[in-house]
Amino acid sequence: MCNRARYLGEAETLRERFGAKWLADRPMDNRFNPQELVPFGRAWVIRHNDRGRGVDVMSWDVLGGLAKRSPKAGAPPRPLAMTNLRTLGLPQWRRLAEKPENRCLIPLTEFCEWSRDKDPNHGIKGEMWFGVIDQPIFAVAGFWQAIADKPGFAMVTCDPNELVALIHPKAMITVLEEADWDRWLTGSYDEAVALQRPYPADRMTVRGPVFPTRAATV
Repeated sequence: MCNRARYLGEAETLRERFGAKWLADRPMDNRFNPQELVPFGRAWVIRHNDRGRGVDVMSWDVLGGLAKRSPKAGAPPRPLAMTNLRTLGLPQWRRLAEKPENRCLIPLTEFCEWSRDKDPNHGIKGEMWFGVIDQPIFAVAGFWQAIADKPGFAMVTCDPNELVALIHPKAMITVLEEADWDRWLTGSYDEAVALQRPYPADRMTVRGPVFPTRAATV
């Protein structure tokens, strides 16, 4: 599932694109790279509070590092980033989905899925990058929560459209129509769940495979 994405723009562009009334301070360190989204990395997100819609900074892991990957024999468990979620009816996710204050938008310019087979010339899977034709900066439905005062988010997934299914047949991230941004951020639980649907394939592009990849062990 999507564990790599990009936002190739500036925070100030997001204020105009999403009509944001406030902008969080960006972290003052060189580990913050909002143009390359990776698990546990920090990224810009759009959320709504009593000041209106704004641009915030959160980590791409809605469980705050508490999830653990099954360890290999004799090895300690490793943290697992919870970056994507799909079954919104599960109690742990429904409690977030029911509260508009815990919903967010993740702004992207493209997202990645790995090619299904390893390339014989490179020995690794390539990167397939998807974009949205009619929204150069698009928004993905998401949820966020703060654990130990550290906010983290996850993207909501749905059934894949015909284009994404060729690469990843199980799911795709939920790209929203611009007209549905407010409904996702402020609507009822039923309204939010109704938006969990694939974006039209004929309004998306794909390029790749791209080599070398960031993670050659995939």
